[in-house]
Amino acid sequence: MDFNMSDRGQDYLGRVKRFMKEEILPVEEAYHRELASLENRWVVLPVIRELKAKAKAQGLWNLFFPDDTYGCGLLNSDYALIAEETGRSFIAPEIFNCNAPDTGNMEVLIHYGSEQQKEQWLKPLLAGEIRSAFCMTEPEVASSDATNMKATALIDGDEVVLNGRKWWSTGIGHPDCKVAIFMGLTDPDAPKHRRHSMVLVPLDTPGVRIERMLPVFGAYDEPYGHGVVSFEDVRLPKSAIIAGPGRGFEIAQGRLGPGRVHHCMRAIGAAERALELMIKRGNSREAFGRPIAKLGGNPDIIANARMSIEQARLLTLKCAWLLDTQGIMGALQEVSMIKAVIPQMLQTIVDQAIQIHGGGGVSDDDFPLTALFAYARVLRLADGPDEVHRAMVARLELRKYQN
Repeated sequence: MDFNMSDRGQDYLGRVKRFMKEEILPVEEAYHRELASLENRWVVLPVIRELKAKAKAQGLWNLFFPDDTYGCGLLNSDYALIAEETGRSFIAPEIFNCNAPDTGNMEVLIHYGSEQQKEQWLKPLLAGEIRSAFCMTEPEVASSDATNMKATALIDGDEVVLNGRKWWSTGIGHPDCKVAIFMGLTDPDAPKHRRHSMVLVPLDTPGVRIERMLPVFGAYDEPYGHGVVSFEDVRLPKSAIIAGPGRGFEIAQGRLGPGRVHHCMRAIGAAERALELMIKRGNSREAFGRPIAKLGGNPDIIANARMSIEQARLLTLKCAWLLDTQGIMGALQEVSMIKAVIPQMLQTIVDQAIQIHGGGGVSDDDFPLTALFAYARVLRLADGPDEVHRAMVARLELRKYQN
């Protein structure tokens, strides 16, 4: 394994670090305070559009895709370290046009979209002119098993008709969100993983309704949000189906590999920020005549946090390297490993940082720890719960010993 960044990757990482230090981190606290002061928080503040324009002008744009045509030609292992850096900020991913679920949706369109779909939706997504959502999880079934899906995408002549309810549709509340990818059952009699289709749905199509936005630990994550969306007799041309009927699971498999690396490396960046806050707080406060950082078991907590982050980073870089060299089929076990390991690591470190901050740690007015904790906890469910990923790791491990 070679974890050395390419020359191009090192150049981009250095530029992203400078942009983060000089442009994003100095304004982030003021941005969140201004947004929180608004009666309507489902807006894009001018500072975000200004920063996006600056990043785009500097070529720090669409860094996630390993192709010169659509991205910057960075390897997954290059972009992994860039994603870690952007994970230190809640607003950085969008500023570089590298935020979920848009990155995954763009990858779907790049790999599976028709020329018409690319022209209509991929082009403005790559330009950062619109945002998108991904509608897969459903409130009425255990969505950890995607074959349980009840929503339908039925063929009717030259049209596809969508019916069903989705929830936890991330990004659906963004004012620039114009399209969603909907996954639904098309042929219940087909083989299990050929029954579903993915369909591009303009959000202004008749029958599409955002029922409500869902809070996470009391916060709505404006202006992105997570919504409950109903689809009632939504009619679209068959050309809205991505890659054709019955290919939904095939597309989902390709979508989730690189996306999980991005999620996990951003989570590692968030863990680094939590550890930094923990140490600064522990060194700046004294109790019983000593800095808090040196009291009781706190040195062990700090040491274990550092070791956990380093282990997590190496595992995720290995996964990215395998994706670069062997593709998704060569990285199946590692993709599941990182998804189970990294969010739990982040949650543990943020919880410990909250404890060392005392009362300040549980208030979001002065420190970002409650938001980081919610982010970590959600990641343990997003893209499948921990249990599903551990089951996949075990299944692949057991397979090695079959006669």
